[in-house]
Amino acid sequence: MKVREIMTKDVAVAGPETTVNEIARLMDERNVSGLPVVDPEGRLLGVVTDLDLIVRNTRLDPPLFFQLLDARIPLETPGHYRKHLRHMLGTLAREVMSEKVVSIGPDEEAETLAALMVKSRANPIPVVVDGLLVGIVSRADLLRLMGRATPE
Repeated sequence: MKVREIMTKDVAVAGPETTVNEIARLMDERNVSGLPVVDPEGRLLGVVTDLDLIVRNTRLDPPLFFQLLDARIPLETPGHYRKHLRHMLGTLAREVMSEKVVSIGPDEEAETLAALMVKSRANPIPVVVDGLLVGIVSRADLLRLMGRATPE
């Protein structure tokens, strides 16, 4: 079975300037685990997931370092801490979205999609053609497919 046969075509999307509150409302209304962020032409820019929103309610841990005599050696880059802080305090989609998006094409097989979800732990996965969003698939879509399958 092809991804195009199980993907959702009527995709709720956010723009880069959509507020975090609006994204949460849309996700709740549509009962989805993530929203693609697209530009006005429909090009995929990133994804905001439920985890991206939940992280806003966690404690921000200070950067880790190793103390050696009088020297402090950072165990992560200062940029990593700043990025995490911006992500937690962001109020717009462009500030909280994941820019490194795992995506798939509509003509890929469902087995390829399942393997991609397991390997990358991504959910949902946008379906794109030439950078343009054409659909989205989630773990729930694959579970629904499994539930409809006839036992052998």
